[in-house]
Amino acid sequence: MKIKQSRSKMKALFKAKPRTPAQLVRATSEVLALIDILVASRDPKRDEKLAELAKNIREMKFILYGNGESEPLPEACAQLTQEVFRDDTLKLLVFCLPKLDLEARKDATQVVANLQRQQVHSRLVACDYLEANIALLDSLVSGYENTDIALHYGTMLRECIRHQSIARYVLESANLRKFFDYMELPNFEIASDAEVTFKELLTRHKSTVSDFLMRNYDWFFTEYNHKLLESPNYITRRQAVKLLGEILLDRSNIAVMMQYVNSKENLQILMNLLREESKNIHIEAFHVFKVFVANANKPPEIVSILVANRSKLLRFFSDFKTDKEDEQFDQDKAQVVKEIARLE
Repeated sequence: MKIKQSRSKMKALFKAKPRTPAQLVRATSEVLALIDILVASRDPKRDEKLAELAKNIREMKFILYGNGESEPLPEACAQLTQEVFRDDTLKLLVFCLPKLDLEARKDATQVVANLQRQQVHSRLVACDYLEANIALLDSLVSGYENTDIALHYGTMLRECIRHQSIARYVLESANLRKFFDYMELPNFEIASDAEVTFKELLTRHKSTVSDFLMRNYDWFFTEYNHKLLESPNYITRRQAVKLLGEILLDRSNIAVMMQYVNSKENLQILMNLLREESKNIHIEAFHVFKVFVANANKPPEIVSILVANRSKLLRFFSDFKTDKEDEQFDQDKAQVVKEIARLE
């Protein structure tokens, strides 16, 4: 009994010191760099090495988020961040994600996401790294095409586009066009995640979005109208018309809004949405439709459409109500009815 106790004391005395953040990152990178060979090998220690890798990634997560018992230490976070970007570990975490098991994928996703917010010497080093490795964004966007990693890559991507320059790259590149297809994917979870990312791209960085929409107005709204607002999928139509209202009614997009509401094709699409059975779509479409009506300088073709459909519109609005009392909505509706009634 005494021998066992003395052995346990000896083990405690010679217990390995906790690894520094730099050592942890290096150990993780070394295994990630060889993961293709490791996964395909018949090495008897393969599972042990993969388990050690998963443990390392989790340890990185604990440094960044805390472990439930203690808060993250700023100095350790800074050291880890600096080492991850110095060793290209972030790129390895992204590209090797499909080879990890589910729990390790979740941990790696949280690590990559958190690193976007970490500062070293008051600087967001993640932004500098991504600008220098911009193709990484192409891979994250294309992740929506792989059901196993789509949601993980979507989470990483949304954190990356918190950086304005990175969001600008995604908007200006061919990547943005892909979202019109991703939001129509048959997998509901993935399509919904793509919609969340798309919305983030078009609402977070106001000046970048306004500039992008003005320079890309024609192709963007052609795609938006036909692929989203006229989609056969109810959820896609509902989310698209709601987002359209948010975009057009944002003060930074006033020039885009004026261009949009001067188009008879756009008006016809919104009026078709008002004819749908869904009350939710009616309400979201109304918030856009009211801008067409409120426009003090309506083009003649807009006036003609509103006058030709006046009786139908007035009849529709007479029964148009929200489920809950909404004073602003009632005021807007009364103004729309008044404007339509006096058109000549």
